[in-house]
Amino acid sequence: MATAFTDDLGRRVVLAAPPQRIISLCPSQTETLFALGAGARVVGRTRWCIHPQPEVERVAAVGGTKKINVGRAAELRPDLFLCEKEENTPELVAQAEALAPVYVTDVRDIASALHMIRSVGALVSAASAADSLASGIDMAFAGLPRAARPQRVLYLIWREPWMCVGSDTYIGSLLGHLGLVNAGAELPGRYPTLTPGEFERLAPDRVLLSSEPYAFTPAHLAEVAALAPGAEVQCVDGEAFSWYGARMLPAADYLRSLVAGWTH
Repeated sequence: MATAFTDDLGRRVVLAAPPQRIISLCPSQTETLFALGAGARVVGRTRWCIHPQPEVERVAAVGGTKKINVGRAAELRPDLFLCEKEENTPELVAQAEALAPVYVTDVRDIASALHMIRSVGALVSAASAADSLASGIDMAFAGLPRAARPQRVLYLIWREPWMCVGSDTYIGSLLGHLGLVNAGAELPGRYPTLTPGEFERLAPDRVLLSSEPYAFTPAHLAEVAALAPGAEVQCVDGEAFSWYGARMLPAADYLRSLVAGWTH
């Protein structure tokens, strides 16, 4: 019997039966599907869907998060596409919808990330596993320490041009949860571009260089330190900060250790 769902964009998504051939176009969600026990039903992914290893390697790659090989996707005979508003464009969603039902999530903070887990669990008939995972993450995040003082943090995601995390983002929500002030939220947009002079004007206490989407390395520390004099600059695991879903559980241990080291 057909079942109707409403996705995070308010779209009605009707599934004739529990999905058996899923194409997931968001890395975080691909990993979450495996964590919920639905990995065997994932037949397509993006090339950025790299977890869990080695299981995900058996899944056919159909392209990236912004553009897919529609013909290759059609050959996989999907009965559901799983998309994320931030990762996948409306044009891509429309292309996918010509092949199969498309469920779009919209993760912007910790609460909506937990909602996404439970929504995906309902979609793939794994509601109990999803509730267990979400509850475990909620408990782990509730136990995270908060910074000793409300430090101003600039979280960089790109170089040439410099880009940081702004407001209304999952990473911004996570920074706030850790007791930090997201200095980038004072700029317009969700992922603002920074001029060199804005580093000093924002006066961050700490600058975090993410390992993704731009692969910052220790070689960039001195360059950023020169732009933000007086700030502590360090490289951080981008997956721990930006992969919502199943990766939030191991990320909690990383974040706990990280913040525990910020004693000043």
